[in-house]
This record gives sequence, C-alpha cells and structure tokens, in this order.
Amino acid sequence: MKSRLYYALLVVYFVMVAFILYINGVFTGNVTSFGNLLINGVFLLIIGILFIISIASFLRLNRLTDELEDAAEDLQAGYKDAGNKNVWESLQDHKGFFEEKNLKEAFGKYRARVKQSYTGRQYANPCDIEDYINEELLEKVGSNYFNSGISGTMTGLGILGTFIGLSLGLGSFSGDDIYTISDNVGPLLSGMKVAFHTSVYGIIFSLVFNFVYRSIMADAFEKLDYFLNTFKQCAMPPAEGSSDENTAAMLVYQANLTNYMKQLVELAKGEAADQAKSLEQMSKAFLANLQSAMDTEFKNLGVTLKLAAQSQTVNAESNQSLLEAARALTESCGRLHETMSHMMERQELFAEELEAQKQNLTAACEEISRDVSSQLHTFEQMRGLYENKN
Repeated sequence: MKSRLYYALLVVYFVMVAFILYINGVFTGNVTSFGNLLINGVFLLIIGILFIISIASFLRLNRLTDELEDAAEDLQAGYKDAGNKNVWESLQDHKGFFEEKNLKEAFGKYRARVKQSYTGRQYANPCDIEDYINEELLEKVGSNYFNSGISGTMTGLGILGTFIGLSLGLGSFSGDDIYTISDNVGPLLSGMKVAFHTSVYGIIFSLVFNFVYRSIMADAFEKLDYFLNTFKQCAMPPAEGSSDENTAAMLVYQANLTNYMKQLVELAKGEAADQAKSLEQMSKAFLANLQSAMDTEFKNLGVTLKLAAQSQTVNAESNQSLLEAARALTESCGRLHETMSHMMERQELFAEELEAQKQNLTAACEEISRDVSSQLHTFEQMRGLYENKN
C-alpha cells in the first residue's frame, strides 16, 4: 500500500488546481484578474512537471521492489520443495531469475563473481549479494538525487510566488490622498492573493510530497531487507570450510582422540606391572655399573681438578700483573694528556703574546714612518726657504 502513495500526489495536485481555478472565477465565468490566473497557472505547471518526473521514478522503483518481493517468495517455495536445502545450485545458471533491467544486471555480476570463486568442489569466500543489490541500487532507480530536493523546491516556489505577488501588488499601488489610495486597493489585494495562494499550495505540496517520498522509500527498503534475508537463508552459496563442516570435522577429531586415549589406558593397565619390574631391574644394574665405574673415574677427576686449580691460580696472577700494567699505562696516558693540555695552553698564550707584539710593532713602525715623513717634509720646506734667501 505504501508503494502506491504517489497516487495521493495526483489527487492533491488536481484538487489544488481545481481550487485555484475556482477562486479565480474560471468555473463561474467571472475571472477577476488574468494576471493572477497566469502566474498561478505557470507555478502549477512547473509543479506538475516535477510531480510527473517523480512519479515516473516511483513507478520504476515499485517495479523493482515488487520483483524483489516475488523473488523472495519464489526462493522460499523452492527451499521448501528441496527439503529445506540450499537452492543455489538450481539458481546459479538461471539467467531469467530477474526481469527488471537493473536487477538482472546486478544479479548477473553477482553470479559471475561467485562463479570465479568456485574451486571445483566448494566456493572459496563467495561475495555477499548485498554488494550488488543494496540501498544504493534502490536510490539510483528511484532517482533519490532528484526526489530528495523536490520538497525544498516546492517551499522555494511558494516563497518565490509570495514575493512576486507582493511585487505586483505594491507596483500597482500609488496615490497621495485617501481617494486615490482607495482606488488602488484592488490591485494591491490582487497581488496579495497571488502571494497567499502560492505560499499555501507550495507548503501543502512540500508536506504531502515529503510524506509520500519517505513512505515509498521506507517500503522499498523493507522489501529489500526481506529479499536479502530470504536469499541468505535459502540460496546463499556455501562457503569453503563452512561452520557446519568445521563442526563435523571437530566432532570426528574428538571421537578419534577419545579412541586413542582409551587404547592407551587399556595398554597401560595390562603392562604396568611388567614395566615396573623391568624398571626396577634396570635401576639396580645401572647403580651397580655406576658405582664400579665411578671409583676410578672420581680419582682421575680429582687429579684433573687439582691441576686445573693450579692453572687457574697461575692465570689469576698473570691477569693481576696485566691489570696493574694496564692501570700504570692508563695513568701515564692521563699524565701525558695533562702535559699536552698544558703545552697547548702555553702555545695559545704565546701565540696571543706574539699577536699583541706584532700589533705593537706595526703601530710603532707606522708612527716612525709618520715621524720620518713629517721631518722630511719640514726639511724640504726649510731647504726651500734657505735657497730662496740666497
């Protein structure tokens, strides 16, 4: 029932068209304003075109979801006829399972993907049917990108009609006194009628469309969930190493292990006494052989350990001498390092003194040079004066 709610759009639309024509005097032959009728007609025509596009998308969506529902019922019937067994084997080569174009294409891709995962005996990790038949497919077929904006468009058209009506009414309103103003009240009210009417049916269409659109999409998603759940229950390709097979293999393994443990217990019961006697005899023989062999071997071992202790003592003394020599060498290196550090410091001080003496010598040479130049200049002047007097 929800999937057929788009008929409500047609009913509301035709009722609103009849109402607009009636209040504008079309049925009575008393049209008060052709401008108002023209503006309302243009707006209703735009809304009618938008509704036709939306209804066409709803029809496509209904065909798709109805086919999903029928397919789910067919799967359930086939599952019962097969004795509650998976029906994928009979379904995988059934190219006519879906007739709707989008469903047929999506299910074809799914069958091809599952076929690629077939290993000869089982399906190795087949993909999920929901990867191909999902909500995105419904939104694409139902033109969700278009229908999601229709409600806002209706409200926008109502607001636009309001401003147009007010503009027309205020544009024709003029006058400086009460007499001229009263003559222009009619055009002002006519414009306000346009504003009021477009606002009313814009809001009404927006509310009705939003309700219808959400109801249709909710019904489509319910049918999609119904199909997906039915498919997973009745026709989902069995994956390699499924849970049932793993459980069966585990039970077999546990049964075999229990068998082996039972055999071991029985064997242990029968041979426990014999094994205890044999073990006691083996222990006695081992202890006797050990005692006879150890008498001589322990003596040799004592001599060997004594020699090893003496050798370790000599090695310890040698290591002690080596450590003292290394310690003396380390101290000598430390003193050499300190001596080198003092020498470097003295060389740095000496270099600084040489640099200072160099600067002083340079300054003294420059001063002597200036003095000699001054004296030469004075001598030249005195010489010139002397020659001039002679």
